Amino acid sequence: MRLGVLDVGSNTVHLLVVDAHRGARPLPAYSHKADLRLAAHLEDGDRLSKQGEKLLREFVDEALRIAEDKGVEDLVAFATSAVRDASNGEEVLARLRDEKEVGIEALSGEDEARLTFLAVRRWFGWSSGRLLVVDIGGGSLEIAAGIDEEPDAAYSLPLGAGRLTRDWFTGDPPPADEVRKLRRHVRAEIARRIGDITRYGPPDHAVATSKTFKQLARIGGAAATSEGPFQRRVLSGENLTEWADRLARMPADERAELPGVSERRAEQLAAGAIVADAAMDLFGLTELEVCPWALREGVILERLDAITAP
Repeated sequence: MRLGVLDVGSNTVHLLVVDAHRGARPLPAYSHKADLRLAAHLEDGDRLSKQGEKLLREFVDEALRIAEDKGVEDLVAFATSAVRDASNGEEVLARLRDEKEVGIEALSGEDEARLTFLAVRRWFGWSSGRLLVVDIGGGSLEIAAGIDEEPDAAYSLPLGAGRLTRDWFTGDPPPADEVRKLRRHVRAEIARRIGDITRYGPPDHAVATSKTFKQLARIGGAAATSEGPFQRRVLSGENLTEWADRLARMPADERAELPGVSERRAEQLAAGAIVADAAMDLFGLTELEVCPWALREGVILERLDAITAP
């Protein structure tokens, strides 16, 4: 069947259309996305502005037209941290449900971590043993670990690359004292969860997902996206530590000239590298393998399982 997934993220809003059936790999058929940066449209600290809601409504209109044109039979729509954490987020989603007749639900942070873990498990399979999965989004950091398809532990922390850039940095490049303060904050937040995750045992395979990790791996010499999803891409901890320091001292326009770094993501890459470096160090990881599947694929897989269950 043809499925559509509408992902309302903190940075990007993305419609992905796939051809899929249970037991088969979902095949991407069409992709449409826009860089709405909804997290930047929060006013009074945590309220999604009228302009942010207007941009989202316009994209949803466009996405629904495209989904119909592409023959989508079932559309799953969800929102992540920017809308989830907004004080009026549920009001915005309720208006969209009433006006557009599309059921956009705010995923909990735990569900984000759980569904991303499911996607990684299906991609790498049972031979990977105990998995540790780390994902850095625009608004949050998700960490999950386990031996099955359901993780033993799944956590979401407010350590997204966009959120931290907006809340902690005042300059481009950021002042050294702000970098040090952010580094301490990030490490303290992650360290609080280390014991809850590692008590189940060390991972056999440590995996990263998300644009932030893909870009960091590419800077470190991993294969370009154009070489396809089946190329093995690894991020080295030693390499990352060096780049986390260098990126924090670069202005965004210099970061955008690095291989694999887009102009719109360059601004928040320094904060993302600080989070990635902290996670690898605190979990004692020498490398992370980058997985091409993440949250959207996890949502698709769970939906397929539900639709085709006896």
